[in-house]
Parts: sequence; structure tokens; C-alpha cells
Amino acid sequence: MTQMMVDITALGGGTVLLLAVVLAGGFLAVQRRWVTLALVVVGTASGSMVVTLIKGLVARVRPPLDERLVAVSSASFPSGHAANSAIVYLTLALLLVQTVHGHAARVYILAATAVLVMLIGVSRLYLHVHWPSDVVGGWVFGTIWALGWWALGRKLGADTRARRP
Repeated sequence: MTQMMVDITALGGGTVLLLAVVLAGGFLAVQRRWVTLALVVVGTASGSMVVTLIKGLVARVRPPLDERLVAVSSASFPSGHAANSAIVYLTLALLLVQTVHGHAARVYILAATAVLVMLIGVSRLYLHVHWPSDVVGGWVFGTIWALGWWALGRKLGADTRARRP
């Protein structure tokens, strides 16, 4: 079970999230969706910076070292994995649902993304590297951040509308 949680937590780590943004950005560039590309890049990068800033300001101590199942060194609140996975995966999902036809497909994309983000947060608790409030705080911040960038995209008329073949 521990190895499974380590694998799940990696899905919220910086390398995997950066790879997701780069790959999605490449797709958006190929599709010539420049406004959406800018929103994804600026929204995810700035969100990650704000999470780092909040961690430094709050400087909350993590759970006791002898209980942790993996090594970590940064501050505890908010959970960077929970916040950044919500920022990246929810931003991408919110943009993707606008390009997909069919209610069932949209519901699936959002539900699958929510499950992924929740599993990443739960993995941080299982590994004893965060307090529950750290993870909840990360989820709340990341979700609000992603929704804010999605709303900005809607207001700007971002090029996310579904295109018929």
C-alpha cells in the first residue's frame, strides 16, 4: 500500500505537473489556441508561486519526523501536492470540458479529475507528511485558483469552445 501511495503522490509532484502543463501547452500550440495556452501557462505557474509564498509565510511544521514514510523538508501548509495538482489538473480539465461534445463525457472528465486530485491529497495524509488541514487548504486554494483562471478565460472569450470536425 505504501508504494502505491508513493506512486500516487508523485502524480502531484513538480516534475509530473510540469510535464502535464508542457504537453497540454504543446497541444494547445498545435491547435493554435493561443489565449488558452497563455491562461494555462500563466495560471499554473502563478498558482504554484503563490503556494510557495503561502508556505513560506505560514511556515507550519509538518507531522513528527518519526511518523513520515517519505522524506520532505518544506513547510506543511498548504499541501503543495494538493494545491498544485488541483491547480494544474482542474485547470486542464475545465478547459478540456469546453472542447468536448456530450454531457456524459464532460461529467467523466471532471469526476476523473476530482478523483485524481483527491487521491493525491489522501496519499499525502497516508504518508504522514501533512496534517488534514494542510491537504484541505491545498484543495480549496487550488480549486479556487483553477476556477478563477477558467472564469477569466470565459470573460476573455478564450479559444476553448468545442470545434466541430
